[in-house]
Amino acid sequence: MVLATDAPLDARQLGRIARRAIFAMTRTGSSFEGRSGDYALAFSTAAAAGRLLPESDLDQLFTAAMDATEEAILNSLFMAETTTGFRGHVRHAVPLAALPRRQARGPHPRHGSAPATGE
Repeated sequence: MVLATDAPLDARQLGRIARRAIFAMTRTGSSFEGRSGDYALAFSTAAAAGRLLPESDLDQLFTAAMDATEEAILNSLFMAETTTGFRGHVRHAVPLAALPRRQARGPHPRHGSAPATGE
């Protein structure tokens, strides 16, 4: 995942924002078993010489990063179209009607709930 912001953040703060994208994946059922290969990058378009955002103001950005990541994942799953690829391999779209049933079942037993966002 790639997260972009215009908030004036340093590399450490951007790393903290990027970790929230990984946390958000648990909201969609990811279990992070083994070597999942999931990673996130965050960058800021703010001028490097600008004043940094105070640590006390990061909570809103953490929430925004998690919400945006969750929405992007759900959109990629439920707004995709059935696709035929190499050698006729078909990947079917997930019907949007499946979402309420999945949410009603709750998280997979191995997945649990999203980790706390405090550090």
